[in-house]
Amino acid sequence: MVNIMSKLQQRRLKLHKTPEMQISPMIDMMFLLLVFFIMGTMYMTQVKTIAVKTPNAENSVTQAKVNVVVSIKADGSLFLNDKQVDIPALKQKVGENVKTNTDLPVIIRADKAVDYGRVINVLDQLKGVGVTRFGMATSAGETDEKN
Repeated sequence: MVNIMSKLQQRRLKLHKTPEMQISPMIDMMFLLLVFFIMGTMYMTQVKTIAVKTPNAENSVTQAKVNVVVSIKADGSLFLNDKQVDIPALKQKVGENVKTNTDLPVIIRADKAVDYGRVINVLDQLKGVGVTRFGMATSAGETDEKN
């Protein structure tokens, strides 16, 4: 009988032990959450500069690294990245960049109301200073016009 009582007392003592908290799994979970949010925010970045209503395109591709963005607003004004420029200043600044990086990509963000001739003029001026890689910015989604 004494043996049974001692076993019952041992069992009760085991039941009343304070629980231990495992820190390692919590640290692992916090690390995984941190990595998830870092990776998630990397894919949510977009090029945001001057407010321009670009045309929509169904098959547009997002380019992650962009060094030079030329924006053409509806009124025809030019912007290099976020600063307003005229054609001579645009040629000079982009020309300086082309001297250091001959494979410099330039993204053209033209408002959909801009005259096609104005866009071609800007492309021609940039080609004249040595730019060989161009990209045209569009908005993702369905096109405005139906075939």
